[in-house]
Amino acid sequence: MNARIARFHAWLLWHDDDGQATTEYALVLLGAALVALLVVGWATTGGGGGKVGRLFDRVIDSVIDKL
Repeated sequence: MNARIARFHAWLLWHDDDGQATTEYALVLLGAALVALLVVGWATTGGGGGKVGRLFDRVIDSVIDKL
């Protein structure tokens, strides 16, 4: 009986982290999607729209000035 328990315990330890990388990858993707949604929401509504527009204008003006 102890041998069966030992084998089962070894099997559990060996299979314990199967799928863990996939789960971590999925959680990272969900976190990135949440951040992207928050940034897009901020940029399209409220005060973010004007700030993004001004930033874009400054970057384009700076690039044009260097040409």
